[in-house]
Amino acid sequence: MRIISGKARGTKLYTLEGEITRPTLDRVKESLFNIIQEKILESSFLDVFSGSGAIGLEAASRGAKKVFLCEKDKNAIEVIKKNIEKTHLEVTLYETSYEKMLENLDEKLDIIYIDPPYKTNLVYEAVNKLINLNLLKSDSLIIVETDEEERVEQALKNLNVKIIDKRKYGRVHLIFLNKS
Repeated sequence: MRIISGKARGTKLYTLEGEITRPTLDRVKESLFNIIQEKILESSFLDVFSGSGAIGLEAASRGAKKVFLCEKDKNAIEVIKKNIEKTHLEVTLYETSYEKMLENLDEKLDIIYIDPPYKTNLVYEAVNKLINLNLLKSDSLIIVETDEEERVEQALKNLNVKIIDKRKYGRVHLIFLNKS
């Protein structure tokens, strides 16, 4: 896994051992950033459930003004810290649950990337919290990575968001949302 483009282009990132996290594949990451590239420059970018930090660090490398990483797993936090040090990119790391992090965030976000552990309701809960805490701008973009497209879409129907795009890469689905 590596930084694909921008200031830290080519930097190899540390990853987590084991089954707890699934790093986003480089081809998925590259496609994602090709889709959102024009929105990244000068944006505020949140990578929820950051894992190794690769998505948020990619955004920082490509010119996001503020990047927030959120992770509560101690092993993942250590990997993120090593990746931040290795890339020399400026990001803010919240070492806590996404709930606490969002409750303490005092700024509206442009882009939110949500890649929670699969087989959970965390997509619904995180998007609901973003809406309820008024952390979204009228044109904020929420991107969800999942392998359970139908289940996630069903859960999102109960929220004030609309699906504006969907992409599939093998078993991975990216779902792009805006506020309704």
